[in-house]
Amino acid sequence: MKTSTPLRFFISHCLAGLLLLLLFASCKAEPAQQTGGEANNMEKINTLPTEDSFPETSFLTTDKAKSGFTLVENGVPANILVSESDHTGVVKVAGMFQKDLGHVSGQEAELIVGEAHQTQNLIIVGTMGKSSLIDRLAEEGKIDVAELEGKWEQFLITPVLNPMDGVDSALVIAGSDKRGTIFGMFDLSEQMGVSPWYWWADVPVKVRKNIYAKPKTYTLGEPKVKYRGIFINDEAPALSGWVTEKYGDFNKQFYEKVFELILRMKGNYLWPAMWGRSLWDDDPTTAPLADEMGVVLATSHHEPLMRSHVEWDRYGEGTWDYEKNQKKLREFWREGMERTKGQEKVVTLAMRGDGDEAMSEGTNIDLLEKIVEDQREIIEEVTDRPIEETPQVWALYKEVQDYYDKGMRVPDDVTLLLCDDNWGQVRVLPALDSEPREGGYGMYYHFDFVGGPRSYKWLNTTQIERVWEQMHLTYSYGVDEIWLVNVGDIKPMEFPISFFLEYAWNPEDFSAEKLPHYYTEWARNQFGSKHAKEIGEIIALYTKYNSRRKPELIEPTTYSLQNFNEAENMVENYNSLVERVKKVKKQLPKEAHDAFYQLVQYPVEACANLNEMYVAAGKNRLYGFQDRASTNFYADKTKELFYKDAEFTTYYHDSVANGKWNHMMSQTHMGHISWSDPAYNKMPAVSYIQSGTEANLGYVVENGISRSRWFPSGLNSRSFSTFDPINDQNYYVEIFNMGKEKLTYTITSENDWIQLSSRGGTIQYDEKIMVSIDWDKAPKGQDVGEIVITAANAEEGTKVSVPIRNDLPEGITGFVENNGIVSMDAVNYQNANETDNVSWQVIPNLGRTGSAITSMPVTASKQNPNGNSPYLEYEIHLLDSGTYNLTTYFSPTLNFQKDEGLLYAISIDDEAPKLMNLHQDAIAADWTYPEWWNEAVKDNIMKQTVLEKELSAGAHTIKYWAVDPGLVLQKVVLQKEGVNEESYLGPPESKIIK
Repeated sequence: MKTSTPLRFFISHCLAGLLLLLLFASCKAEPAQQTGGEANNMEKINTLPTEDSFPETSFLTTDKAKSGFTLVENGVPANILVSESDHTGVVKVAGMFQKDLGHVSGQEAELIVGEAHQTQNLIIVGTMGKSSLIDRLAEEGKIDVAELEGKWEQFLITPVLNPMDGVDSALVIAGSDKRGTIFGMFDLSEQMGVSPWYWWADVPVKVRKNIYAKPKTYTLGEPKVKYRGIFINDEAPALSGWVTEKYGDFNKQFYEKVFELILRMKGNYLWPAMWGRSLWDDDPTTAPLADEMGVVLATSHHEPLMRSHVEWDRYGEGTWDYEKNQKKLREFWREGMERTKGQEKVVTLAMRGDGDEAMSEGTNIDLLEKIVEDQREIIEEVTDRPIEETPQVWALYKEVQDYYDKGMRVPDDVTLLLCDDNWGQVRVLPALDSEPREGGYGMYYHFDFVGGPRSYKWLNTTQIERVWEQMHLTYSYGVDEIWLVNVGDIKPMEFPISFFLEYAWNPEDFSAEKLPHYYTEWARNQFGSKHAKEIGEIIALYTKYNSRRKPELIEPTTYSLQNFNEAENMVENYNSLVERVKKVKKQLPKEAHDAFYQLVQYPVEACANLNEMYVAAGKNRLYGFQDRASTNFYADKTKELFYKDAEFTTYYHDSVANGKWNHMMSQTHMGHISWSDPAYNKMPAVSYIQSGTEANLGYVVENGISRSRWFPSGLNSRSFSTFDPINDQNYYVEIFNMGKEKLTYTITSENDWIQLSSRGGTIQYDEKIMVSIDWDKAPKGQDVGEIVITAANAEEGTKVSVPIRNDLPEGITGFVENNGIVSMDAVNYQNANETDNVSWQVIPNLGRTGSAITSMPVTASKQNPNGNSPYLEYEIHLLDSGTYNLTTYFSPTLNFQKDEGLLYAISIDDEAPKLMNLHQDAIAADWTYPEWWNEAVKDNIMKQTVLEKELSAGAHTIKYWAVDPGLVLQKVVLQKEGVNEESYLGPPESKIIK
């Protein structure tokens, strides 16, 4: 049948329209396809052939002569066998392990789910009591599983000859339970060369042609902390934007990657993303997957009975008030328990105000205890089991701690989840003599926080040394049921997350001395051994610099532009770190560049740029006051660095891993003035001046004696402070121009013992000339020389005095005063006294400048400071007599025993020790962000001026006496009254003569 032309035209257009609709639909469907995580290279795995040998501590080797089992030979991997009777989660993870083995060897490994297989080499994986394979090997005496019986999450890996008919050799991975088996597989994967961050940070898998297992049984034992996990929190805009683009929502596909990451690091616990989201409600298939894989789910500190906060907005009826709306709240909570029935979980109890706020002022303890009682009744009814068989937790977060302090109690089987102050300082720990609790204690810690005094979310600002010190304290006081850390968006907290979960496995096996090695080992696991030490040092330094003051708190006035070259040293140190980063990157293979950018380069470059921007803004303000021509230069410099920050972010989003991590660095980090994030990054304010045309000379003398209070910090000073041969000072005079035309100047001196780094020049803006003394030519005794600064267009110059003291006595030892200041890093003591019960422990790298020191054990009883008690001794030598103030610098430890405060003592020479209270300004009964705490967490230091004393010139001894455990001393500074050399980090360490 023929079709008429008009009809053919109509049909053809209909078909064309239909095709266009289908094409449009397919384009619109692309995001849905991405929800499986397959698009935009989301599943691409980097691999990198490596010549690295395994560490001696590994049970793997590339030497066949030392082997007991062949994992990979000539690129051919062994096959994997897992029993059908095992947990489905074990079988699922065995599939991940199969991929790992394939990536490491370069050839696909075979996974067999069954009861037997004939092959030369076979990896047999299974759970004791669940795997028929493992149980049969144990019954036949081929493996000894006695060590696994009754254990929590333990695994063993052992080579076995002739394990079954048709198999010559096997490597058996046996677990005491489901997670034990999973941890065994992932531990082997990591040791073979698959970083836990292979997907989350694109760390390349290390490919080796030959891998053998040594002929011995390997196990890590049981974890010392039962539940070890992370909390995804404050996830907008970074993580939420990324998830929406890549997965459509926080669904099963996204969480499977999270579950895998946690398990690869031998964690087992998760508080999922909560703001506007519910893991259980958004995708009901997610929670069963977590249970299958072995990840224990819980809800956050303010979300009772497995209900997310957002679900009350979605389905709740009435107010979030138990007195007024008890029936609806009970129904709401019951539904949370019913939908998670049969799933492993830890149930949050009690109640906070709606939206993670404090309860109302009228809330009483009786009501809260009634809420807990009713919630436990619901749990028991739904589970149909004794209440003690369901793990429960009560989080003592913020004001909830006050309820506990005032007498609120929960049943003994409930875990008390203690908390830090949101800034990494533990708030309270159980008394050493308190009665044991069946539910034990946990700790909720923070790497990320939204709240006062300002939020910090952008980059890693946590020193692992501080985590070690506070969590060592925590563990020593019996807190081992739950260790949980708030990690924000997961990225960019890769490094501290790794440390936290590894440390939680066995705190007893992780001494302070191991901390420097951890950086190197972590870097080796990501990038290989060749550059591991250098990369580890870079990470240690950038986290140290960041911890001095978090980026969101930095201001143009943070670091001093006037004393100790503090601000410029900070910029120089960070920029030298950038150069080290660039040098390492050039030597890394291209396959490692994406990972290196995420884990090392971006945080270093971005933070170096941010610090330099704030210093430029600070110079703009100061130099405007001084009428410098460079005022406008630093206004422009501030702008340049501000826009450079955006370029770093764009590169991270668009170029790294072909755009895989778009949105992940979208957190604002400039312009904070309160806890609430600004909507956009805001450049610090700058100003411009209209300089005169003619060149005009100004100058600043470092450590200059100001002629009046109107000219601070050496501006137009007529004299340097005194030079002496021990400190051998090298001070600058900074010449600056106050006009648009270039300035030509000279510096001269008729004293041949005064050394100048330059005798003049022509400048547009500023230049520093270094002034020092040739002590071989300098006259003996006290004398005064001078330099003369002259501008080419001036008739006469300005004279600046150069006083010297060249009559110091022989035999001076100890820390030597320099113009009224003696500054001592606490770890550089000359003498120490220890007892059988108390010793001193250096914590390497902890602190804002050097390392720190604390007394051990942290459970020691209070010491009475006297001649035989523990002390540190610092020998000093004062060049001048006068009234001196002594200031101590401590890591901001809180009064974790809720007593009168943490005590220590100080003495000078033979005087009796003076008892000091680190928390004398603290309000122990209330937590309303007191001023002393705001300053301590912003500055990451607690300072106390402890003594004011008349001291003669000559030798003296300062003693720091241990009284209470838990104090961490960083620095001790003795400063003469009238010396006002203020700076953020305090004076640099004084010269020491031994």
